[in-house]
Amino acid sequence: MLGLVKKIFGDSNEREVKRLWKTVEAINELEPSMEGLSDEELRHKTVEFRERLEQGEDLDDLLPEAFAVVREASKRVLGKRHYDVQLIGGMVLHEGRIAEMRTGEGKTLVGTLPVYLNALLGKGVHVVTVNDYLAQRDSAEMGRVYEFLGMTVGVNLNSLEHGQKQAAYACDITYGTNNEFGFDYLRDNMVVYKEQMVQRPLYFAVIDEVDSILVDEARTPLIISGQAAKSTDLYYMADRFVSKLKEEEDYIVDIKMRSVSLTETGVAKAEEAFGIENLFDHANVTLNHHITQALKAHVIMKRDVDYVVQDNEVVIVDEFTGRLMTGRRYSEGLHQAIEAKEQLQVQNESMTLATITFQNYFRMYRKLSGMTGTAKTEEEEFKKIYGLEVIVVPTNRPMIRQDLPDVVYKSVNSKFRAVVEEIVKRHQTKQPVLVGTVSIENSERLSEMLKRKGIPHKVLNAKYHAEEAEIVSRAGQPGAVTIATNMAGRGTDIMLGEGVHDVGGLHIIGTERHESRRIDNQLRGRAGRQGDPGSSQFYLSMEDDLMRRFGAENIMGMMDRLGFEEDQPIESKLITKAVESAQKRVEGNNFDVRKVVLQYDDVMNQQREIIYKQRREVLESENIRDITIGMLMPVVERLVEAHCPADLVPEEWDLQAIVDYANGTFLHEGQLTAEELWGKEKEEITEYMKDLVMRLYEEREQAIGEPIMRELEKVIVLRAVDSKWMDHIDAMDQLRQGIHLRAYGGTDPLREYQFEGFEMFQEMIQSIQEEVATYIMKAHVETNLERQPVVEAEAMSSNGEPAPKKPVVNNDEDRVGRNDLCPCGSGKKYKQCHGVQ
Repeated sequence: MLGLVKKIFGDSNEREVKRLWKTVEAINELEPSMEGLSDEELRHKTVEFRERLEQGEDLDDLLPEAFAVVREASKRVLGKRHYDVQLIGGMVLHEGRIAEMRTGEGKTLVGTLPVYLNALLGKGVHVVTVNDYLAQRDSAEMGRVYEFLGMTVGVNLNSLEHGQKQAAYACDITYGTNNEFGFDYLRDNMVVYKEQMVQRPLYFAVIDEVDSILVDEARTPLIISGQAAKSTDLYYMADRFVSKLKEEEDYIVDIKMRSVSLTETGVAKAEEAFGIENLFDHANVTLNHHITQALKAHVIMKRDVDYVVQDNEVVIVDEFTGRLMTGRRYSEGLHQAIEAKEQLQVQNESMTLATITFQNYFRMYRKLSGMTGTAKTEEEEFKKIYGLEVIVVPTNRPMIRQDLPDVVYKSVNSKFRAVVEEIVKRHQTKQPVLVGTVSIENSERLSEMLKRKGIPHKVLNAKYHAEEAEIVSRAGQPGAVTIATNMAGRGTDIMLGEGVHDVGGLHIIGTERHESRRIDNQLRGRAGRQGDPGSSQFYLSMEDDLMRRFGAENIMGMMDRLGFEEDQPIESKLITKAVESAQKRVEGNNFDVRKVVLQYDDVMNQQREIIYKQRREVLESENIRDITIGMLMPVVERLVEAHCPADLVPEEWDLQAIVDYANGTFLHEGQLTAEELWGKEKEEITEYMKDLVMRLYEEREQAIGEPIMRELEKVIVLRAVDSKWMDHIDAMDQLRQGIHLRAYGGTDPLREYQFEGFEMFQEMIQSIQEEVATYIMKAHVETNLERQPVVEAEAMSSNGEPAPKKPVVNNDEDRVGRNDLCPCGSGKKYKQCHGVQ
């Protein structure tokens, strides 16, 4: 059917390539004039292009000439001239698509074309590789072309200091790994001064080995976590303290707002009990929070109503349905406070401060593109998740590699014996052999068998990228035998040694089919580069994982009926097709799993975008007075709404509860009385309280001074947002882990997750507003206010391996110390003069 459609309408890939050939001709026509330019004139083209962009031309207008300039620069600097097909690859990348190019077609050189063109805008282009070795290698080699043309090139490594990272990102072109770009994004959204940020807005990324990063590692969460778990002692101490307090005298309860707050007597008792001067000092935020949550656990949360204790665990009860919500935990430390109240072991709070998946990180770039030797098999996923089309770029020379049919054996042992015999046979003719295994264990097993046969060989298994690249590059020498896990040494070309063409080129042996056809194609693609001879063959057994999962019994039965011996193989295109059909099914299943995971991730991602956008606004604004007031007013509105419901007459409104809550949370005792509110309409009460809050806010601003007030607001808002967001990440993670159980109740877990996640996010926003209201109006103010991160942090990937990184701090050498004399010459300390923002 597909063949018939292609006959009638033509192949869309073919049409695209034909369209791009026209531009190739235009670029080729410019070559003689570029050759006639001096080095200085060629370099000046960069300045000219930038001026033309400022005058209204766009990148597409400049493309033919810019590509011709890069080609000429490459000839002069590297001695490499871009092939016509490489120009097509460059155009595919510039258009924000994926270029599938066979191994050996020079993908690294292709990248120079769109990278240079897009870097002309001055917004920064990121070239993303899979490891530090490739980032350094490619930036050093290709950087020579960019620098010749007057552009700056940086490499973003995780060993860099803060200032070095800023310099790398400020360059026109920045090379780095997917991990490091992602971690820097998260760190930038945790800094407490805007000067500490390193990244610019994400503009254009070219991803090398795009299938590895956007498919294989797509769901890998990058996690910034705390260096140590929070101490649980404080929960028990807060619990012991609040258990001695008396209602009305020490605290006031507001059932409708589901809140409880200390009276001034209660505050005084807390200060005495914990040996502090002021509970509302911003240095005591954590203690205050623990006392509040302990009070809430004792007074508001009722056992067997709001929660039950089962198997020494606190399990939440759904207030609407009464069902147990296994796996869900209260956020903001409330769950731990209840555990302390019930004398259970307090579970450590999660210390995840920030997290993002590669799927969601790379979708934030305004333009995204990538290149790889194998992408077509995952085209549907690239299209649906990233909006990326895959274009197969023709090879520079015809591909003559022979892909032989799979050979199938009864057992793993007989398969490996056959592989060793084949290696010995080809080694005797001096033909180089590269053997791909799916595991380190198998590569070591094969190595032992070859040692017994006296065959010299190299083994590599994706641990040491630089050494591997060197070993892989020599795998095409006469008689070389190299055993590698399928992904080892990726990104390195294998050049054929002298005389190897005459013995058939490099021979590839696969010892097992991978569940993804793409990984098998990558292994095959190591042979037959640039029209070189080569061959490939896969050796399978009925005991391989993939064969066992899909129909091995039928083939095994057939082999037994036909009387096949242990070491007798089946070599059949029919089996090869059956295996590929099985792979397609597995790929489809894996895609479905990734799609579902992304749907869950998207819930968190939308929330992350909102928080990070608002946080950045706070950092970048000189004055956040309006933001602060915008947080104060909803607290007043919710308070009045809760106690003056529309279904009650005004005489039944609980005005005393409004007064108690307001005085306990964001006012001081006596600042508001019930008499002041009596006889007013609901809207009048709201306006009256807003006016009161504004008056007290302005009085406070005058008392401490506007500069200190502005800095106080930033300190409080950033701390509230960061601590509540950290707790929210933990709560959402707990919800996610238990949500699949909802399916047993006949509900859609994803819809439940979206609905509950939204409610939890709203609660977090309200909680942030309430904390800001409390500390803005009540905090004890010091003149040497300084923003601090909520917790020290380190980065780690999902496999638990830390990416050794110090927490982000402002390391600028020229930054004046807060206790140094102010450079303005006033004679005051910097913190008391221009150090106050």
